[in-house]
Amino acid sequence: MASLGHIARESSDITRLAQFYKEIFGFEEIESPDFGNLKVIWLNLPGAFAMHIIQRNPSTNLPEGPFSATSAVRDPSHLPMGHHICFSISNFDSFLRSLKEKGIETFHKSLPDGKVKQVFFFDPDGNGLEVASRAET
Repeated sequence: MASLGHIARESSDITRLAQFYKEIFGFEEIESPDFGNLKVIWLNLPGAFAMHIIQRNPSTNLPEGPFSATSAVRDPSHLPMGHHICFSISNFDSFLRSLKEKGIETFHKSLPDGKVKQVFFFDPDGNGLEVASRAET
């Protein structure tokens, strides 16, 4: 049986991106190996998975993320059908208030049966995020 080990995100500002995930989702910074010139910050979301924030190195010629678009895409209403990571939470309304207080632009919708509420938004590097309420039973 497979399980999610970690997600890696590249960034030109790993400190800023790590702080966003710690503040918004409660990730905790954990010890990361010394990779020499490669700068990384490892984060852990207890009981869920880890995230590795990696300093972007343009010389690797890896495909870039959403931040490489010719113009910034900041309309979260396009995210339901695009690349994103989804988190599920039980305190959805409180989480929405927190995003609004931080001035984060969001797009809201629900699944067709109305049992799961969803909010879509971007991290500081333009990566798509979704937070869904836990299904009511």
